[in-house]
Amino acid sequence: MSNIVDLGYSQWLLQLKEEYRISQIKASIRVNEQLIRFYYHVGEEISKRGYESTYGSGFYSRLSADLRKTLPDARGFSVTNLRYMRLFYERYSPLLSNRQQPVNESGMENRQQPVNDFKNVNNEASLSGIFMIPWGHHQMLLRHCKSVEESLFYIREAVTNGWSRAVMTNFIKGGLYLRQGKAVTNFAGVLPEGTSDLAQQLTKDPYDFSFLTLDQEYKEKNLKDALIDNIESFLLELGSGFAFLGREVRLEVGEKEKFIDMLFYNLKLRCYVVVEVKIEELDSENLGQIGLYVSEVDRQLRKEGDNPTIGLLVVASKDALFAKYALNMMSVPIGIAEYKLTNLLPEELQSDLPSIEEIEEGIKR
Repeated sequence: MSNIVDLGYSQWLLQLKEEYRISQIKASIRVNEQLIRFYYHVGEEISKRGYESTYGSGFYSRLSADLRKTLPDARGFSVTNLRYMRLFYERYSPLLSNRQQPVNESGMENRQQPVNDFKNVNNEASLSGIFMIPWGHHQMLLRHCKSVEESLFYIREAVTNGWSRAVMTNFIKGGLYLRQGKAVTNFAGVLPEGTSDLAQQLTKDPYDFSFLTLDQEYKEKNLKDALIDNIESFLLELGSGFAFLGREVRLEVGEKEKFIDMLFYNLKLRCYVVVEVKIEELDSENLGQIGLYVSEVDRQLRKEGDNPTIGLLVVASKDALFAKYALNMMSVPIGIAEYKLTNLLPEELQSDLPSIEEIEEGIKR
């Protein structure tokens, strides 16, 4: 591979140089999108020209060296990055190449127009987002996602929620793709069709509370306190659009006082969301309690323009069949999901940990 005398190869290098320069001209306006499109184009060229099969694995080292020599002020042409470019093209090209658009401002064809036969929720938004997220996000997706459907799911969520690469990484490792929309609910039977679909997609099962550290003998109050103390992480896990309104929200029901664990408002659904967290297995008493709270929030707090209040019951464990049948008897919208904790400390170790006050005092000293 040390001596490539293929004239087509040399011309290709000059072509890539010119295309890169054209891409740089527009960099000040749409830096990320233009760069990602250029990487997609390079990946397409690598895949279609077949130099890898002709010259073997040394091809990438030679191409990397030649591009760095031809474009000394450019970054991103490492051997690893060039391999990612090919993988990037090959992952998405079946979806993007069936429908072409006119040549765009960079001089390259614009291929992000979605095809219609790919069955995925919000498919169009997912495909258009391919060129909107940073390259580091794409590298993470190419490393960890096993299918194009999974990649598009995370692309859509990253664009919608403005995820950093670190946040995306945590959700990928936490298996969000497999958990999203999986709670057992009765939404389809008690909410309008469009609202029920969106509400279902905002649920998860299980909810990942691994951002908490509790001892193995934790009580329900410990779990609720920890969730409130880590409210930003909790909101991130709940999903986009959730606004925290309060804990132990008081309701008057007849002559009795009732207190909701946590009350949220979801800006996407335009509705109140009652969240109850239980450290035991699901039972009918839990369902009756949250059903009452949902009804009362609807009666006492819901205003004109608000959609019906939704209840979310998060429990340590559940019998899915029991949950399904029990929800069929409920007239208000409720979702049931489990939670998982991974950072559990032995009780004796937890008691030996310094308190916040002790840490602050140590820092002062």
